Amino acid sequence: MTKKIIKGSGGPPTPPTPYRAPDTLNSKQFATIQDLLSEGEIEGFATPSKAAIAKSSADYLNSALKDIFLNNTPILNESASNSSPADADFNFQSVVLDARYGTNNQLVIAGIESSDPVNSSPIAGFPRPCTVANGGVTQAISLNKNAVRITVSFPQLQRAKDNGDLLGSSVQLTIGLQINNQSNPTHPVKITDTITGRSADLYSKEYRVNLPASYSQASIKVLRVTADSTSSQLKDEFSVSVMQEIVDDPQTYPDSAYAQLRIDSEQFSSIPKRAYRIRGIKVRIPAANGGLTPTVDLQTGRIEYPENYVFNGTMAAATWCSCPAMILLDLLTTKRYGFGTHISPNQANDSELYENLDLYSFVAASRYANELVDDGFSGQEARFSCNVNIQSSREAFDLIKDLASIMRCIPIWSQGSISIIQDSPTDPSYLFSLANVTPEGFSYTGSSLKQRHSVVSVSYFNMDSREMDFEVYGDGNSTAEVNRRAKLGIVYKQVKSFGCTSRGQAQRLARAIVFSEEQESEVINFSTSIDAGAIVRPGSVIAVNDPVRQGDRRSGRIAAATTTQITVDDTADLFSFGGGNKECSVIMPDGTVEKKACTVVGDKIDLTSALSTTPNVNSIWLLESDGTGEEPQTFRVVSVEEQDGVNYSISALAYRSDKYTNIESTDFPTLPARNISRLNELKPAPTIKLPILEEIVVVNNIAINRILISWQPVAGVTQYQIQYRFENTNWVTQVVFRPDIEIMNTQAGTYDIKVLSFNAAGQLSATASSTQFQAEGKTTKPNDVENLTLEPVNDKLVRLRWDKSVDADVLHGGRVYIRHSNKTDGTGTFANSVDLVQAAAGNTTEAVVPALEGEYILKFRDDGERFSTGETSVILDLPDMVDSQVILTERDDDNNYPGTKTRTSTTSNVLSLTNPAATNGLTGTYDFQNTIDLGGVFSLNLKRILQTIGVEIGNTIESQIPDLPPSLGGPAGGGWDNYATNGNFDGTAIEDVNAQMVVRTTQTNPSGSPTYSGFNTFANGTFKGRGFQFRINLTSENTGHNINVIQAGFNASFESRTERSYVSGGTTTTTPLSSGTSANGLDVTFGKPFFVGTASLGGANAYKPSVGITIMGAVGGEYFTIKTDANGDFLNAAGAVITGTGFNISIKDGSDNPVDKKFTFQAVGYGKGV
Repeated sequence: MTKKIIKGSGGPPTPPTPYRAPDTLNSKQFATIQDLLSEGEIEGFATPSKAAIAKSSADYLNSALKDIFLNNTPILNESASNSSPADADFNFQSVVLDARYGTNNQLVIAGIESSDPVNSSPIAGFPRPCTVANGGVTQAISLNKNAVRITVSFPQLQRAKDNGDLLGSSVQLTIGLQINNQSNPTHPVKITDTITGRSADLYSKEYRVNLPASYSQASIKVLRVTADSTSSQLKDEFSVSVMQEIVDDPQTYPDSAYAQLRIDSEQFSSIPKRAYRIRGIKVRIPAANGGLTPTVDLQTGRIEYPENYVFNGTMAAATWCSCPAMILLDLLTTKRYGFGTHISPNQANDSELYENLDLYSFVAASRYANELVDDGFSGQEARFSCNVNIQSSREAFDLIKDLASIMRCIPIWSQGSISIIQDSPTDPSYLFSLANVTPEGFSYTGSSLKQRHSVVSVSYFNMDSREMDFEVYGDGNSTAEVNRRAKLGIVYKQVKSFGCTSRGQAQRLARAIVFSEEQESEVINFSTSIDAGAIVRPGSVIAVNDPVRQGDRRSGRIAAATTTQITVDDTADLFSFGGGNKECSVIMPDGTVEKKACTVVGDKIDLTSALSTTPNVNSIWLLESDGTGEEPQTFRVVSVEEQDGVNYSISALAYRSDKYTNIESTDFPTLPARNISRLNELKPAPTIKLPILEEIVVVNNIAINRILISWQPVAGVTQYQIQYRFENTNWVTQVVFRPDIEIMNTQAGTYDIKVLSFNAAGQLSATASSTQFQAEGKTTKPNDVENLTLEPVNDKLVRLRWDKSVDADVLHGGRVYIRHSNKTDGTGTFANSVDLVQAAAGNTTEAVVPALEGEYILKFRDDGERFSTGETSVILDLPDMVDSQVILTERDDDNNYPGTKTRTSTTSNVLSLTNPAATNGLTGTYDFQNTIDLGGVFSLNLKRILQTIGVEIGNTIESQIPDLPPSLGGPAGGGWDNYATNGNFDGTAIEDVNAQMVVRTTQTNPSGSPTYSGFNTFANGTFKGRGFQFRINLTSENTGHNINVIQAGFNASFESRTERSYVSGGTTTTTPLSSGTSANGLDVTFGKPFFVGTASLGGANAYKPSVGITIMGAVGGEYFTIKTDANGDFLNAAGAVITGTGFNISIKDGSDNPVDKKFTFQAVGYGKGV
């Protein structure tokens, strides 16, 4: 079988889309920029400078492109070769660099056209085609031009293929320059260029041909090298569209460093931002001396000072460095951009240049700044470096301070020159103590914790990122940082560092700030005399011995001296230095301080090596000893100010010489506490002074007991802690600020006492001084009453006087007890007497009391109810009173107390409390059996009869005798005679018992339904009433004590009186009466009735009054009669007895006839009725 293949027939194939090469050709234009970099002369660009590449080398400008940043991008990558960088190493193409470095004679940089259009203008006659056929374009150039700019233009540059593809093409051209050789048609080629690519529209390109500085004839020839196109499909013809003669700006800008960049505008839409990394102005550094030459490290700019180098005042030529001290020195002396016009106006030579500057202080600061320290990142760097771009004018002093601050310096004007004082390790240059300051001494101020920061952030310029960066200290995990945050909280401080491009330097600055706030915030102020004030300068470090703060005196004035021995002025309060490592500092005659090791014996300080010269007498010496609290305080002087021409005030800031190592250490360890004061040492316990004083004092009018404890003050101690306890109870702790303490409201018993000392840090002494005290409390009995006297007031009252008590607990809250005993023989005692009146206040010195025959006995009683030991008495022996009548003497003790007894009982005519230990048994009463009835209301005189004695229940004579005779069961050798020293025969006097006699009265018939008054205490007094009832109140204050009433009664009497008044018409009068003529006589009623007795009181009419009559105008034989009965009782006209109330009178003549006569009368009797 034969296979057949069937094929179809289609139309023509679809042609492919023509290819068009990219239109890659664009017109090129270039921008040329000049940037002023710095005042000059500068070192140059950083990269070639570090590599020590000469500026004359082509490699210099290549490597300099690494230090130029367009829009923050380097033109040439850091890793590129300095000699032959690859195209791929460039971030920007076709960049041309030229630079001048600020020399005075530098040449101009070509390429910047003059802005004057007359000098730079296009040549007429263009555009002109440039072909091989026409031999190119040749143009003569005018004289005195610097360059020619040629612009070639291609209407199109492309090649078409038969299939419609459009491709690029390539054209080569040359530009030649003929100089001073017009007869020779040859133009040496200056530029050869091949333009390759495709452009469908106009494409232009510029070329610049520089002309020599001088010429007599010049021409430019543009020659097409590529053959002319003969095909319509190849479009590659071009013309010279513009040829322009250029005159460049002729300025050389001497002493100014600047750079010129020519950049392709194709790569930027606008002028890019530029940044240059350069090494700035060259400054002078110290010159060589003795074969030792300071040099500059090319890598860092640090000045390297040879070991043992000594500056001799000579400065070397200028070179670049990063030393802030030399940079500041240059700024101060340079007239062009610094302060030289004002500070160093004359600069003919170095002597004039630096005549107003302390050059040595700048070099000293430079050496310290350039020492190598740990950079914190496993490397080393200069302690202080300055890399700053000052772009604007500033206040002069502000800029000087900023530059000085980089290296921790302050600028000062001193003795006609500027010097800088650096915060660097420095020995004290002067000594101060109370011996050379004014009497006000030293004052201190410090900063609050609220002003301190725990976290410090320092901003610095990061050269790698070319922007501001931050270094923070305080937010880490080190012990110091954690503790600081715990103490202060997170308190931020932001600081902008000046001229700092080092992370390590920024870190050290942050640490220094934290350290200064913690350790150097205290300021000391004092005034001193001119001898010290004229020497001390700001920035100087001084040593200070302040005994008030440091606990003892370690400084003074020199009394006598040799080069090896100092005799001190006074050993009073001078600390006795122990141990070793003692040193003595002395101010020498030239104002310097020398320090020598020493030993101290008495008032002599022996130096182990000789001083350079003998110190002056009255100069200052100061002792110190490391690590024992005997170091001086050190401060750095901030200001010295003259006050009055004699005294100077000095202000200084705390200084720590060991801080620098701390700040520059990578782990920033905690500094050990500086032992400037022995006040921080544990102090010994004070010695308690014995005996301890116990006394009673008055507080708020209350007498209380106190113990006064005192101790020997401990030197340097102002605060003590005392601990005490009573009878092993809980300890009581108090803090006092004096060497004694009062313990108030103390009681009788044992007190344990401890005293400890506080040092200035508030730490207690390791041991306590202790003692034990047996307090009496308020158990001591008061002193006795002194100087008791008696003086009569009237016949019923006397006044007792005595000296005021000397005991506070009597004067405040105590009483004066006044008792009375009936005895007049001096045998009365306080115990066998009774209270006469209510006890008087303890602060009184007199009392008016009833006048009673017997003994007045007084005792003080304190507020604790303790009576004075002894008793003081005075006896009153009254004479018999002839003008009174005793109507009744009652003695119930003679009849075994027949009255009513309440909680009282009798034994053998002795009345006492029944049982003081029973309920309510401490009080009892006895009511007298009889009631007095006067028959009428009269004023009755009463005097008590009361004698008592206090007894101790169960006490016997035998119990009071410790050594009974053997016959009574006592021990061998015992006997009555032994009692004189071993016993108390009649027991202890019982003084806390009392008996009180009281009376109550009624003015009605006591036999009826009388109403009595309340009971009133009496001893001797007059009471009004008809009926009288008597009672004795017995009291005891101790269940073991009783009172025995031995005598109990009273005397009732009336005083004699005379009555001259009578009652007439309801009123009482003394007008003479008329007797009248009645045969029954005239009844006269007394103004007040007399007591004439009752059946029970002396008998009825036992005490009749007597009446005397005076007849007025009587004549011979006239007489009077008073009507009486057979008993002599007065009768009235009706014949009734009226003896006590009046009488009846008749007046008769000689014939016994009644006559009317005027008369008066006088009746004398007892008592005065109502």
